[in-house]
Amino acid sequence: MIIVSSCLAGVECRYDGSHNVVDKIQKLARENKAVLVCPEVLGGCSTPREPAEIVGGTGEDVLTGNAKVLDRSGRDVTALFVAGAYKALETARKHNASLLVLKENSPSCGSGVIYDGRFAGNKIPGEGVTVALLRREGFKVISEKEFASGEFDAR
Repeated sequence: MIIVSSCLAGVECRYDGSHNVVDKIQKLARENKAVLVCPEVLGGCSTPREPAEIVGGTGEDVLTGNAKVLDRSGRDVTALFVAGAYKALETARKHNASLLVLKENSPSCGSGVIYDGRFAGNKIPGEGVTVALLRREGFKVISEKEFASGEFDAR
């Protein structure tokens, strides 16, 4: 079973109330071949909500207490993002996930690139909080771009 970001299957759960549908992923969800997760919603974030970025590092730094997730107003939403990451981990374990396809750039789901924490649209290499936790626990996580290209090792 694969786990996918809900927004990639067309669920309107992004911070701005929209989605990032990828047809191939939406089809898998419709065929019950993928389980949907939105770590931010699982953690208690509302939809819509203010955009949030990791300030002071990456998802791994958040998990070790060396960085925070702040929304654009400066509100610390770290606890919500960490809670959502652990709920996504529970889902991955429950379904014995072989692969997770999560939304690139997200402070939760980014697997190779995240925003730099300055809310200026700049991206840096790094992973979101959920991806850091899932990888720490041995799960294979890729972006929707890698999935669409087919350029990944599913093992």
